[in-house]
Amino acid sequence: MATRLPPLNALKAFEASARHLSFTKAADELFVTQAAVSHQIKSLENHLGIKLFMRKNRALLLTEEGQGYYLDIKDIFTSLQDATQRLLARNSKGAINVSVHASLAIQWLVPRLSEFNRLYPDIDVRITADDRDEGTLSEDVDIAFYYGRGHWPGLIADKMMTEYLQPVCSPAFLEDLSSKGQLAQISDLAEHTLLHDTSRRDWKRFFKNIGISTGNVDRGPIFSHTALVLQAAVYGQGIALGHNLLAKPELEAGRLVAPFPEVLVNKDAFYIVCRSPLQEGGRIAQFREWVLTTVAEEEQAIDEDKIN
Repeated sequence: MATRLPPLNALKAFEASARHLSFTKAADELFVTQAAVSHQIKSLENHLGIKLFMRKNRALLLTEEGQGYYLDIKDIFTSLQDATQRLLARNSKGAINVSVHASLAIQWLVPRLSEFNRLYPDIDVRITADDRDEGTLSEDVDIAFYYGRGHWPGLIADKMMTEYLQPVCSPAFLEDLSSKGQLAQISDLAEHTLLHDTSRRDWKRFFKNIGISTGNVDRGPIFSHTALVLQAAVYGQGIALGHNLLAKPELEAGRLVAPFPEVLVNKDAFYIVCRSPLQEGGRIAQFREWVLTTVAEEEQAIDEDKIN
């Protein structure tokens, strides 16, 4: 018949107390009270039917049986600690499967991956383009980028940045219209070819927000992805509503310009999403922290440019 093992908490209290020969120091190490340690030791002694400690001149000493028991189990705790450290070390390496909107991958994530690879050379990032925000993560996905309000039960969701939409077009397109006096004020936007992302809803919201007629908003090509809308604008095919996060590379490179400062702030935004709880120090936590740090640094740089 197998021997019934003592509770793990009692064994932990015994090992720490025997190592320190102090209930107080054991309590400090285990983040419990001295009374809790004393209770665990008494429980262990009752379970075994053997006295493990004795007090002599206010000092805590091990009995002969306690000394032998401590020598037998201390290596077990050392092995458990070593195994845990090895497991966490393996968890900080290997592959991470990332599901991300195609446009966000093209315009933001992929251009920055070289920096992540430099910082974490032991982690291989595997990217899958997926525009579905189903609110759950399948077993083969470690971390995802969703677009919405940030409410996905059971998941940790961190907002990347406040998002807004702004009219953008190619410099040549703007110069041509401006030279003809056809884009002198923001209301003139409604008279030109508008490029649409998935639907015509965003342009309608933009015009309503600035209080002008929607003009020809019911015309113009519709694209399935924001990246396609931005590329159409780069090639001078019309005026797009650029998401600040996604249009940033084209604006910085000068391939797109913003003819007017007016913006439409979005209630929705991109979120980086992963399961809860999150293993601190693991590769998923490292990727998540890198994304959030990168976004924060870029936002700070933008704010500093505005001040200067």
